[in-house]
Amino acid sequence: MSSKVQVVRGEMQPWTDHTAARPALAALLSDVAPANRRTLILGPHAPQLIEAVLAHSSDVTMLVRSVSDAHQLGQDFGPCLQVIAGALDGLRSEPYDVIVASDGLDRVLGYDSADLSWSERLAAVSALAAPDAVVVLGLENEFSLLNLLDSRPTHERHGDDEWRPLHDDPTRPVSVDQLKSALPWPAEVYADFGSRTYIRTDVAAAARPGELPTRLASGALESVDVPLLSPAAEGVDTASRAGLLPSIPTGWLAIAGARPTHDIYTQTAHTIFTADENLTGWSVGLPENAPQEADSTAGSVSFDSAVVPRAVPRGVSVESVLFRLAAAEDVPGFRKLAAELGEWVADSRVIVRWDDVVYDGESFAYGVSGWVAAETVEKQDLLAAAWVRFHERLVGQHRRHPWPPWMVGDDLVSAWLGMSGIEPPEQTQATGPDTIPASTAQVARGKELAAALDAVLRTNPTVDVRTVLAEAEAAKHELFELKGHVYGLERTLGFRNKAMKTRENRIRELRGQLQRLTAAHERIRGSRTYAVSRVIFHAAQVRKPKVVARKLARRIRKR
Repeated sequence: MSSKVQVVRGEMQPWTDHTAARPALAALLSDVAPANRRTLILGPHAPQLIEAVLAHSSDVTMLVRSVSDAHQLGQDFGPCLQVIAGALDGLRSEPYDVIVASDGLDRVLGYDSADLSWSERLAAVSALAAPDAVVVLGLENEFSLLNLLDSRPTHERHGDDEWRPLHDDPTRPVSVDQLKSALPWPAEVYADFGSRTYIRTDVAAAARPGELPTRLASGALESVDVPLLSPAAEGVDTASRAGLLPSIPTGWLAIAGARPTHDIYTQTAHTIFTADENLTGWSVGLPENAPQEADSTAGSVSFDSAVVPRAVPRGVSVESVLFRLAAAEDVPGFRKLAAELGEWVADSRVIVRWDDVVYDGESFAYGVSGWVAAETVEKQDLLAAAWVRFHERLVGQHRRHPWPPWMVGDDLVSAWLGMSGIEPPEQTQATGPDTIPASTAQVARGKELAAALDAVLRTNPTVDVRTVLAEAEAAKHELFELKGHVYGLERTLGFRNKAMKTRENRIRELRGQLQRLTAAHERIRGSRTYAVSRVIFHAAQVRKPKVVARKLARRIRKR
């Protein structure tokens, strides 16, 4: 049963505003939405977010500018949701106790609407809010790291299906402080990283490289499919080192009139978990209905919320420490840490990731990664998978390290395994061009696990421009060396060609001499002189003439 759609000024048809499911935001809305309050959902929102609001109130109105979207929502939710098609400036209503505009104010005006600035739109929202209303307002960050590193021109970053009238609006906030000062209510602001992780801005400001908020923010940004000029992880670490992590998210979420329960809301696979900072580290919470074995795209790897620790100690990731040691070319320190990791890792189903193993200077602990294999994996293969992922992030991002270029690849991973206490494979002589090196066979299972983990983590496969330029420079250098090698081969072939011609002429001369000698030999063998010489030769071989004479006489008498 569908509800009747009300139409106000500013509706758009035909048109569709696309939305994306944001489970972490739905969990946050469930914590801040008060029960049984008159609620307005402003702008396009995914069904999951609408359901999170409907779970707390039965009097919910939703305003969308697309008429077709409004009719579809009316069919999907029926009388539970009152749908209005039109623009923000065309809505006239009594004040609402709750206003949810997590999509922001960019998609709330129509073709016929006045060209309202962001502050004027905010004033219109404020006019619809009751004095003690709970307001949830999203804002896209123009200063976001992904926006700064986006390799596309500005006019190509939105498709034809995204009508955004805002261009250069000086009233639009571009920082947390500007957003707080622009709002007419005191608000708590969360940094939105790729719609997958929401971190309280004061918590994000205190986070440093390798700590839990920074790791979650980096992982969320890496999952966004945007062509970049350079890797996002490096920019996240630099911003967190400067205390500017809340300045670079993809957006912000301001919450006025209510205080969220948790410091962090994040999505991993199909599971949402929260984190709160305490004196010893972080307390991790998962919803009661979290799936224990979430389906994955890789078959061999799945997410098991049961293995996620409920307490994560304060510390930095092992990966950040290894990066620091490699950049400083501190091989002894790197070797020592690798040996300690080798002693700590044991046979387990949990896939080991150096970017989510916490190191406090003395001991190690698992982070919030709950990815597990179908069966128990041997220690050697777990270490191989961890080192393979570390190799991709160290060498693939062109970070500084002390190892020579000819050692990069499986040989380097095998060397790190040796540092971790794994015996190196026995080197065997190649029996053919297709013989697999011993180091490749040693890390084969680890590569499979690392590839499966990257698949389920949805790491952005887009190659950044800086990496492309570095690879182009390396290819240019290799081409120069190959040209020199080809020139040397051409000179060598020229010299060898001349030597072959000299030898060919000499062979022809010898062949002519042989033919002449053969002809002379045949003439000699056919002469009478040669026949007489052969008779004389055979006669000279007779040692007992009398015996020969008696035999000849005997034969004559017989005749």
